[in-house]
Amino acid sequence: VQLQASGGGLVQAGGSLRLSCAASGRTLYEYSVGWFRQDPGKEREFVAAIKRAGGATFYADSVKGRFTISKDNTKNTVYLQMNSLRPEDTAVYYCAAGSRIINSSIRVPSSYDYWGQGTQVTVSS
Repeated sequence: VQLQASGGGLVQAGGSLRLSCAASGRTLYEYSVGWFRQDPGKEREFVAAIKRAGGATFYADSVKGRFTISKDNTKNTVYLQMNSLRPEDTAVYYCAAGSRIINSSIRVPSSYDYWGQGTQVTVSS
């Protein structure tokens, strides 16, 4: 499966953005999908994920209540709605997909088999 992330940009603190992760080659229904972010010189950080079976969602504590992950199987796309953005949310955001991810590993980057290119999110103060 090929993943294409988009929707990043520059926004003021308190603003909103919606990231999209569009898949081609295979249907995303078969995969759990996660969003990660990374600043230069730092490790890739888990943001949110949605399971392939049942659609259970998981969030990092730092974004809980502000970000929402969702999946549209008809469009083969996963979204990350980001509200109340903060300067510390600034990073390159990546989406990733994996077919066999257990709940305890959903936050681990190495659990995912496929990665999209990143999309830059910059939040100004």
